[in-house]
Amino acid sequence: MEKYSYGMIGLGVMGRNLLYNIADHGFSIAGFDLDHEKIKDLEEQKTSNMNIKGIPSLEDFVSQLETPRKIILMVPAGKPVDAVLENLKPILSEGDIVIDAGNSYFKDTDRRVADLASQKLHFMGMGVSGGEKGARTGPSIMPGGDQEAFGLLQPMLEAIAAKVDGDACTAYMGKGSAGNYVKMVHNGIEYAIMQLISEAYDLLRKGAKLTNDELYEVFKEWNNGEMNSFLIEITRDIFQQKDSLTDGYLVDQILDKAGAKGTGKWTSEQAMEIGVSIPTIDIAVTSRILSAYKDERIKASQLYSHSEVVTPENKELFIKEVGEALYLSTLISYAQGLALLVKASEEYQFEIPLKDVVKIWRGGCIIRSVLLEKFYTAYTKNPQLSNILLDENIAAIVKEKVSSLRKTAAFAVSNGISSLGLQTALGYFDAYTTESLPVNLIQAQRDYFGAHTYQRTDREGVFHTNWESFNH
Repeated sequence: MEKYSYGMIGLGVMGRNLLYNIADHGFSIAGFDLDHEKIKDLEEQKTSNMNIKGIPSLEDFVSQLETPRKIILMVPAGKPVDAVLENLKPILSEGDIVIDAGNSYFKDTDRRVADLASQKLHFMGMGVSGGEKGARTGPSIMPGGDQEAFGLLQPMLEAIAAKVDGDACTAYMGKGSAGNYVKMVHNGIEYAIMQLISEAYDLLRKGAKLTNDELYEVFKEWNNGEMNSFLIEITRDIFQQKDSLTDGYLVDQILDKAGAKGTGKWTSEQAMEIGVSIPTIDIAVTSRILSAYKDERIKASQLYSHSEVVTPENKELFIKEVGEALYLSTLISYAQGLALLVKASEEYQFEIPLKDVVKIWRGGCIIRSVLLEKFYTAYTKNPQLSNILLDENIAAIVKEKVSSLRKTAAFAVSNGISSLGLQTALGYFDAYTTESLPVNLIQAQRDYFGAHTYQRTDREGVFHTNWESFNH
């Protein structure tokens, strides 16, 4: 009986495409799914050069893998992962490796690592970004955890990952559940950038009164320059998609209620838990929640009617400023996410290599962007950089564009155009670059009503004042 080098459990779109990608690169791989139709589809759609087999029995699937077995899970996060593991554990052998390639919560991964380690089994969390096309042709892959197990997987991962200048978009992300954590933060940044792009779109159509054809040209120009990125590229193409059910464009017929799968929320919760400020990511999550209140928003819009948006006198300058505002607020969103990785690496002893994180995000993933090249240069020069905004070269870019962000945010505010993402990006920048914040007053208030104490600027120590004795 032939033995297969890898196994894939979960043959949905992502699992099947990743499996085909692995087979394309000369690795033999078996597939298993509870849905036998998916196994049948796997067999029917494979090409002659692929050494693939769909196996309907979990026991047979495991028995036909080379040892140590290397099994990739591509199943929904949460209980489905635990259910698969409960069925797998009795039929695995010491030294076998299970890799969770879904969007699992990092603390679940930590629990599973400990559980499988008690049976001398390896468990790894591995982020995969790029959607179904990326899974098929080359994703960005973020493995973390057991280094011994990673060493056995590394040749395959480097073969199937996206490539940028010949470098594979995969690297070891750190100890424990670092792979899942990095993917979670990736998704949080993704939420923020998508929110910011939607606000830029809203400003251009309401402020500059651009048509979808004109929006296509603007985003095309942006994507051909310093804003080149996957999300700008697909946004450009969205503006050209005609609607098959009407005579108009599809984007104009899509209801303004956004979905979410949880990774954005997890990123915000984590930042709160370990004390990192990521307001642009937070507001992107909040904005999706707010979008769900469609009926209330309709009533509120009728109750609080907005005045007409004033069209800018110089439309070309306005478009340029919106583009620069989008570029800078995107940069600030990355800065917030990367700062969270710095603190999490310290908090959880992940030892996340920031240089490698931005390097493997340059290709394959949803937030890939030429901007990441500048981050890679910064982290290569200073791997201990706590916030990307502290790099001198990045600071030069920020200084050049910050006035455009201020003007764009001011235009949005004065014309009643919602711009929560742009405003929080600017607010974060202003707070982060302010030596003296008014938080001294908050500390005085806390000490007044709750004796929470405070520190002083002129001497060491912790102090408390009986405030009421001064006022009565």
